[in-house]
Amino acid sequence: MILLCILILQVLPFTGAALLFAGSCAFEDSSCGYESDETFLPWTLNEAGHYISVDTSSQGERAVLLSPELQTEEWSCIRLIYQIATSLESLSDPTRLNLYVRQEGESFDCLLWSAKEPSDSWLIASLDLTNRTKKYKIVLEGILGQDKFASIAIFEIKITPGYCIGHYMYVDSVYVKHFQEVAQLISPRTSIPMSGCLSFYYQLKQESGIVFTLYIRDTSGFYEEIWKTDGTVNEEWSLAEADFDSPYPVEVIFEVAFNSPKGGYVALDDLSFSPVYCSNQTGLSFNPAEASCNFEEDLCNFYQDRKDGPGWSRVKVKPNVYRTGDHTTGFGYYLLVNTKFTSQPGYIGRLYGPSLPGNLQYCLRFYYSLYGFFKMSGTLAVYIFEENHVVQEKIWSVLESPRGVWTQAEITFQKPMPCKVVFVSWCKSFWDCGHVALDDISVSLGSCQAAETLPAYPGECTFEKGECAFTQERRNRSSWHRRRGQTPTSYTGPKGDHTTGVGYYMYIEASNMMYGQKARLTSRSLRGISGKQCLTFFYNMFGAGTGILNVYMKKEGDSEETLLWRRRGEQSITWLRGLIEYGCDTYHQIVFEAIRGVSIRSDIAIDDIVFQAGPCIEMEDMILHSSGYSEDLNEIEY
Repeated sequence: MILLCILILQVLPFTGAALLFAGSCAFEDSSCGYESDETFLPWTLNEAGHYISVDTSSQGERAVLLSPELQTEEWSCIRLIYQIATSLESLSDPTRLNLYVRQEGESFDCLLWSAKEPSDSWLIASLDLTNRTKKYKIVLEGILGQDKFASIAIFEIKITPGYCIGHYMYVDSVYVKHFQEVAQLISPRTSIPMSGCLSFYYQLKQESGIVFTLYIRDTSGFYEEIWKTDGTVNEEWSLAEADFDSPYPVEVIFEVAFNSPKGGYVALDDLSFSPVYCSNQTGLSFNPAEASCNFEEDLCNFYQDRKDGPGWSRVKVKPNVYRTGDHTTGFGYYLLVNTKFTSQPGYIGRLYGPSLPGNLQYCLRFYYSLYGFFKMSGTLAVYIFEENHVVQEKIWSVLESPRGVWTQAEITFQKPMPCKVVFVSWCKSFWDCGHVALDDISVSLGSCQAAETLPAYPGECTFEKGECAFTQERRNRSSWHRRRGQTPTSYTGPKGDHTTGVGYYMYIEASNMMYGQKARLTSRSLRGISGKQCLTFFYNMFGAGTGILNVYMKKEGDSEETLLWRRRGEQSITWLRGLIEYGCDTYHQIVFEAIRGVSIRSDIAIDDIVFQAGPCIEMEDMILHSSGYSEDLNEIEY
């Protein structure tokens, strides 16, 4: 099949009578309240009007344009007409235009869209903006890089109510000349959950067979047909309606397939979207949180079948013990099954999740930890139980994995009928049984791979793709190092990272340092806000002779630093969560300082740093020990 992209497209003009929200601007004779951040290069309004731009005639590599303060209590569509002009020399360091949302009370901007493709003509970008209760600003950032001839121009910004999919363009006609050609008109990808009625008008003329179909396509490339013509010739405009359900990002595709070399004619116009289904019915709402659980309070909506044995127990490891705590905080609850309790080999515990609606794509994520087995392969498996057919299908089973390390598993699945997720532990023989631990089960809509394509939360760093925006004054053997797996020195440091169990974290290698030597990791500059902020992170301080981990706040322009948090000595073999609630109304930085202890077994590690606006929802309630060990060594609370 040949994909033919010869559609004749006409873009709906931006000067129509559609309702415009504040923040819209044509840059005719003013910037409509948009202002340049004086810290960076200035944006310049063209004297003849029509656009605002920035180029390399001034010294600098970055320009930031801020909208006036906005507040939109309903979802809206941002349309941007822009142009990026560069020279060929800039390919290694491309010029880029970014669009962020700066929400009131947040110290980080949230990236919504980014483009780097140069063009000799104006381009259009459309993106959905969710409803917000707090005030916000649109931030346009131009990155000029090292290109001596780069420039970025913005012709118009238009903010209208509703989803972008309802207003973006229409097709005037499609002509083809060859047999078995296909033409596709593809919408912008949705960025927020949508359900309702998608309607449009079309004309269809043909000398022979034409197949006109409407699909939705998710980020993994899966197509789902939602409407199709019956082949009737419609020389007059006809109304078509299709129920549309998009709980995860999708593209809408209008596809015309020509089944003869003579081809035909299809016209498309007046696309619109309503949040009410075509039949005036409301869709079935499913909240993925109902199928998720961290087991801190109870089993949530999970239950188990105990006919095979004692099954899963909800347990808690007391702080400072020589045993892996839970994954959520390091000192919370998780599920544990001891396969040695069984009287005979076989399935030990079946843990059932709540019912999931059919015909939706799901991403299942969870953390598991195994120890005590000689061979771990197959000791934990996940099945899908189709309720209507009473059929169980294995969709995942553990292979070899690090022992005693919380490891993340993620599975994408989709079933036509309602189903349940079932976790099953397995003991192969009496001589090869052990413990299986399970924690932080989460279900989200869409494929697991789709989440990887979305911009990361701006205030979060997992160190999976680098050191984010953290810096060090100097880099040598005694600095912070990015690492995966176990640290080189035995009996100190983590066995794996906190994020997935097989990813990256930052740590100090004590064997390369002198007693009392410091390593400092500094965040990028954070905007000051009124009110509280919450910093969470995970740390590992395991090893006899472990030193000190400090967290400081450094205000811009001040030589003094404020100590926010400190831990001294060995804390636990597991990752523990740190929470810091602080306030600062000026630009500042956060500094993680590790001080080497008395022995080489004093590695210190950190991972999964998150900055959030507002007070910490859950402050840690712990008895802090300056020594490393608890009196209740290895004690488990059931």
